[in-house]
Amino acid sequence: MAEEGAAAAAGVEMKLEFTPTWIVASVCSLIVVISLVVERLLHRLGKVLKRKNQKPLFDALQKVKEELMLLGFISLLLTVFQGVIQGICIPEGWSLHMLPCKKEERITKAHFQTAFSAGHFGGGGRRLLSGGGSGAAAHCLSKGKVPLLSLEAIHQLHIFIFILAITHVAFSALTMLLGGAKIHQWKQWEDSIQKEITGDGAAPKQVTHVNQFQFIRDRFNGIGADSVFTSWLHSFVKQFYGSVTKSDYTTMRLGFIMTHCQGNPKFNFHKYMIRTLEADFKKVVGISWYLWVFVFIFLLLNVNGWHTYFWISFIPLILLLAVGTKLEHIITRLAHEVAEKHSAIQGDLVVKPSDDHFWFRRPRVVLNLIHFILFQNAFEIAFFFWILTTFGFDSCIMDQISFIVPRLVIGVMIQLLCSYSTLPLYAIVTQMGSYFKKAIFDEHVQEGLMDWAQKVKRRKGNGLVISSQGQDEPSRKIELQKLVQQTESDLEEGRSATTSANAS
Repeated sequence: MAEEGAAAAAGVEMKLEFTPTWIVASVCSLIVVISLVVERLLHRLGKVLKRKNQKPLFDALQKVKEELMLLGFISLLLTVFQGVIQGICIPEGWSLHMLPCKKEERITKAHFQTAFSAGHFGGGGRRLLSGGGSGAAAHCLSKGKVPLLSLEAIHQLHIFIFILAITHVAFSALTMLLGGAKIHQWKQWEDSIQKEITGDGAAPKQVTHVNQFQFIRDRFNGIGADSVFTSWLHSFVKQFYGSVTKSDYTTMRLGFIMTHCQGNPKFNFHKYMIRTLEADFKKVVGISWYLWVFVFIFLLLNVNGWHTYFWISFIPLILLLAVGTKLEHIITRLAHEVAEKHSAIQGDLVVKPSDDHFWFRRPRVVLNLIHFILFQNAFEIAFFFWILTTFGFDSCIMDQISFIVPRLVIGVMIQLLCSYSTLPLYAIVTQMGSYFKKAIFDEHVQEGLMDWAQKVKRRKGNGLVISSQGQDEPSRKIELQKLVQQTESDLEEGRSATTSANAS
C-alpha cells in the first residue's frame, strides 16, 4: 500500500484495479448524469417543436442528434484503436517532412525515448486514453523507428474534431437566428400588402410607364455592354447595404404568386419563406462527407511556413461575396427583363421567375455554397480556439500575430455578412426559380394534393396517374405543377388547397 501511495504521489498512472471505488463511481455517475441531462433537454426541445407543428426545425434537431451520434462513434473508434494506431511504426525520417512547426521543435526519436523513460506514454501525458501506450512506443523504439501517432496526439485530434462539430452547429444556428430575425422584419411589408389588397382589390388597372416603378429605378442600369459591368458592380456593392428593399420584396412576391398561385393574391409569401428557410436549416446544420474531406485536406496542408490557414480564410469570404453578388444580380436581371421588353405596363409590375437565372440552372447550388462557407468559417474559428486552449497563444502552430488577427477579422465579417445579408437574400431570391418548394404546403396538404391530382387525371382519362410512392420529391412536385397548369378547369380545387395551406 505504501508503494502504491508513493507511486500515486510520484505522478505515475494508477490502473483501474488500484483506483478507489468511490472515485470510479463518482466519475461514471457524473458523466452519465451530464449525458442524460443533455439527452432529456434535446428530447424536450423535440416535443416542443412537434407540439408547435415545427416539423422543419424538428428535422434539423434530429440532424444535430445524428451529428452527435457520429461524434460519439468517432470517439469510440479513436479509443478502441488507439493501441493499434500507436503500434504502427514508421522510419524517423518520415516524421521530419511536412511539419507544422520548425525542425528545432519537431518530435524526434530522441524525444520519444525521453518521453518513454519519463513515463509519459500511457501515463501523465494522457490518462483519458489509456492502455498500451508505453508498450507500443517501446516496440517502435526497439526497431529504431517512432510511433505513427502518440497517445497525446490522438487525444488532441479527438478534441479538435469534437470542437469543430460543435462550433459548426453553433455557428449555423447563430446564422439562422440572426438571418431569421432580419427576415422577420419584412413581415411589416407583407402585412401592408395584405391590407392594400383588402382595401382596393377592385380598383381599375392603370397604365404606368415602366421607369416610374421604384423597382425599375433601383435596379435597371440601361442597355448595352457598359450596363452589364455596371449592373454587376452595383450588385456587388448592394449586398453591403439595403440588400432587399420593400420594392424588391413586393415585386418578387407578386412574381411568385402570379407564377405559382395566381388564384390566391393574398398568399402569405413571408410565412412561406420562413417555412422554406426552416426546412433548409436541416441541410446547413449537418456535416456532409465532402466537408470532412476538406478538413483532411486542410490538416494535410498545415505546413510550417506556408501560412495555409491564413490563405484558406479568404476562400469562404470570396465565395460569400460571389454568392451575394449573384443573388443581387438575379434581382437586377428580373428588372432588366421587364424594362427591356415593355415601355409601359397596365396594372402591377410582374417579373417572371426562372431557373435560368441561377448557376447551372439549379437554385440549390446556392444553399450548398452557403453550407460550405459556414462550415469553412467554423473550421477557422474552431482551429484557432483549439490551438489556443491546447498549445497556447505562443505555440508555433498558432502562427504569427500578423496572420492571426486578419483571420479572426475575416471570420467575424463572414458571420455578420452571411447572417444579415446573404442568408436573407437567399431566402427570397431562390423563390425566383421555375418551381416552388414543397414548404408551400403543410405536410397533410401535400398528401391531399397528391390524392386530388391522382383523381383529376383519372377523370380526364388520359392514362397518367401521379403516385405518391415510388417517386422522388422533385419529380412529384414538377409533375404536380405541370398537371395544375394543364387542367385549367380543375384549378379552383387546387387553389382552395393552397389557401388551406396558407391559413394553416
